Amino acid sequence: MSKVLVVEDDPVVQAALVHALTDLGHVVQAVGTAVAALREAGTNELDLVILDLGLPDLDGVAALRMLRGVSNVPVIVATARGAENSVVSTLNAGADDYIVKPFSSEHLAARINALLRRTGGSAGVSTSDVMVLGELSVDLGQRIATLGDCALSLSRREFDLLAYLAARPGRVISRREIIQAVWGHPYVGDDKTIDVHASWLRRKLGETAAHPRYLHTVRGVGFKLAAPE
Repeated sequence: MSKVLVVEDDPVVQAALVHALTDLGHVVQAVGTAVAALREAGTNELDLVILDLGLPDLDGVAALRMLRGVSNVPVIVATARGAENSVVSTLNAGADDYIVKPFSSEHLAARINALLRRTGGSAGVSTSDVMVLGELSVDLGQRIATLGDCALSLSRREFDLLAYLAARPGRVISRREIIQAVWGHPYVGDDKTIDVHASWLRRKLGETAAHPRYLHTVRGVGFKLAAPE
């Protein structure tokens, strides 16, 4: 049983979300403003936040950045904004997943289940292993990655992506496999989410797409992680 905070100002949509999530067995709290959401996240232990972007008191992306200042709770953004720049800016602000309205309760349930499964460990990999590629070390149990003597400051999703690739060193992993295994939902093609997270991960590894050391793009296929030669 998970504690879920719904942040949605439309009373009809809010009621529908609360009903659907309650039927799925979650304990649900609902608020209609960013200020109320920040208060709840700062004072209560939550397992998940479902956040609308069109809030009356504060834009949802700004609210998300403020939320990340007080809590590392997983966040699914549920919004009518489907433009690519909105997706990118929201992921950049700290969202773990992004779902565009309208959506079915089954679709939302699948996203929630996938995200909650990942909260306690990396996708499809034993949490007892420490994987080493060159100077890069990935500790699945502690969810810590280090490069040389420096610990990498990774978001939850960045670590999950790194861990999934590190568990399969030198193997080219398709975009379809990554989105299904790491994000937990079907690949629909031309998904920029992977590129955004790969770009952030490269930056923290101290490399670029043009001059990769560990994370390599295989054009038209996917990605691979390998120790520098």
